[in-house]
Parts: sequence; structure tokens; C-alpha cells
Amino acid sequence: MKRNLLLSLIALLIGVGTVSAQRKGSAEERRHWMREIQQYKVEYVTKTLKLTDEQKAKFVPMYQSMEADQRKLQEETRRLERSVVKRGDKVSDLEYEKASEALYELKSKEGKIELDYMKKFKTVLSPQQLFNLKIAERKFTRELMKHHAKKRDK
Repeated sequence: MKRNLLLSLIALLIGVGTVSAQRKGSAEERRHWMREIQQYKVEYVTKTLKLTDEQKAKFVPMYQSMEADQRKLQEETRRLERSVVKRGDKVSDLEYEKASEALYELKSKEGKIELDYMKKFKTVLSPQQLFNLKIAERKFTRELMKHHAKKRDK
């Protein structure tokens, strides 16, 4: 089953990569690609955790909400970073300090979001599934990175 899941991931990424390579890479295309990857990640995680239909119905909206909260935080931080970089010499020390704090605090804020959602996930997932969630996310990311590296090396 894991082999089929991995093969499906690779097929999806090859298809998405091929379509992306044929286009110029507009912002809309990147958003579309990210939505597909996020959708596949949810499928990968739910299959890896072997969620029941009832668990899946409760877990998926929570998980997607967590990821949306994290994306929003990341986008806000990156927007601030780009603003400072763009303004270059016109940035005050105080602005640099505030932007630096935002960059250094990003991971801890992401962790806080995860901890808040972990409490919600506990109402749906078994302790073993909750534990395996982080492992599944890491495996998904590793597989994605491996695929990207292979594609890049060709």
C-alpha cells in the first residue's frame, strides 16, 4: 500500500511538474500547484494514519485550517521581509529590528499553532495516530524533496 501511495505521489508530481514546466509560472499557476500538493499531502497523511471515514470527516477540516493558519503567518512574515529588502537604504534600525524579530519568531509561532491544533486533533485521533501524524508529515516532505532533486538532476 505504501508503495502504491509513493508511486501515486511521484506520478502526481511528474504531472504537475510537466504542466508547470510548460507554462511561464504565473502566481495563479503556483497557487494551483500548491493547492494540488496540499490536497495530496492531506490524502497521504490520512492514508498513512489509516483514518476511518468518521475520523477523516472530522480531521481533514481541522488539518486544513491549521495549514491555512500557518500559511497566513508565513505569508505575512515574508511580505514584511520583502518590504524591508525592497526599501533597502531607506529602512530604519527600528524597522530592521522589528522585521528581524518577525523572522526569528516565525518557527515558534508555527509551533504554537501546531500545539493548539494538537489539542483539537486529540479529540479525533488515537494517541498512536497523533504520534504518527508528525512522522507522516516528515515522510511526505522527504519524498517531495527527493522527487524534486531527481527532477532537477535530469
